[in-house]
Amino acid sequence: MPASGNLSAIADSPGLQNLLVLASAQAVFVSGSILFITIGGIVGTLLAPDPSLATLPASLMVVGTAAMTIPAAMLMRRIGRRAGFAISAAGGAGAAWLGSVALQNNSFSGFCIAALAIGALMAFSQQFRFAAAESVNSAWVSRAISFVLLGSVVAALLGPTLVSASAAADPDSPFHNGMRWLIGFYVAAAVIFLYFRDRLQVTTTEEARPPRPLREIIAQPAYMVALVGGIVGQGVMTFVMTAAPISMHVADGFSIDETAAVIRVHVLAMFLPSLVSGWMVARFGIRRMMWTGAACLLATVCIGCMGHAYLHYWWSMVLLGLGWNLLYLGASTQLVTTYRANERFSAQAVNEFSVFGAAAIASLGAGSLLHAFGWTILLGVSLPALLLLAWVLLRPATPQTGH
Repeated sequence: MPASGNLSAIADSPGLQNLLVLASAQAVFVSGSILFITIGGIVGTLLAPDPSLATLPASLMVVGTAAMTIPAAMLMRRIGRRAGFAISAAGGAGAAWLGSVALQNNSFSGFCIAALAIGALMAFSQQFRFAAAESVNSAWVSRAISFVLLGSVVAALLGPTLVSASAAADPDSPFHNGMRWLIGFYVAAAVIFLYFRDRLQVTTTEEARPPRPLREIIAQPAYMVALVGGIVGQGVMTFVMTAAPISMHVADGFSIDETAAVIRVHVLAMFLPSLVSGWMVARFGIRRMMWTGAACLLATVCIGCMGHAYLHYWWSMVLLGLGWNLLYLGASTQLVTTYRANERFSAQAVNEFSVFGAAAIASLGAGSLLHAFGWTILLGVSLPALLLLAWVLLRPATPQTGH
């Protein structure tokens, strides 16, 4: 079956230990992200001086990721992925502590600073998929990336559960316990990274060839497919996911538990398909899977525009997660074919900055747009991005020049 074949391929590769470390760390980092996304808008609504600033904490998290993408890549080029990942986990513990203190003191500005810091450290976790790709032979890249993404299935269950459990434990301060628990998770991740080994599958030919100018790498049609696919997938997902908890809980009156349940199923839909999506990319091709992901995002918009019932939110968020998974995995797999080993950090940094810069803009605009025009108009704003992706995917494929 596809899933077992996927795991067997990984088990036969020399980077299994690295993949297990990365999958475990993925669970921790994504749990922190989910917790912030889930409660960020609600906390913002309660503490922000203006309702239009309700999504500012969640948006600042994305801004922090975008701002740190290039420094994170450059730092790891200098000190290695192992040290870079461990530093980011230790910093995550400090940022979670700051968030807990801010919530305890009802400080909106303090919570915003913590969100920015969490986002900056998430920039390191976005490199997990590249570290996975570097740990295996080229034939296993899509499956290695999907294996690491499976760590987020744990996060999909853990993150929203932390929100609900934190609220139940202390109704007067419903969220700061969750932030305290995250401190321990990040400390555990820092320890886990002691077992990571920097490794890179490099051929003698690659080592002998000098790196190309960055503009030449970016100008490749294959690179542009990866770049636009990542921008649209991450941007649309962030745009809709940032607004969804506020639209559900604040505008439509669903409970925190109902809202957390929809976010939970959304995140499961983001990562659970990784059991088979890596195999599907290898079997059916990158572009076919990216087309399928784009179709899922279009279905998200259509179903979300049909109404504000619980099932409308449920199905639209499931399809949003599935569409993101196929685009993220397809774009990531495409990207690693476009550069040589000695070009990887620069090529990755440009991609990450572009993808998360677009996501930051989308997240920052989501709150104001939702407040001014409502959920249906917000969904419709995603359509031009999907048209851009379709145009890029329709362009003729050309031979890869990265290797």
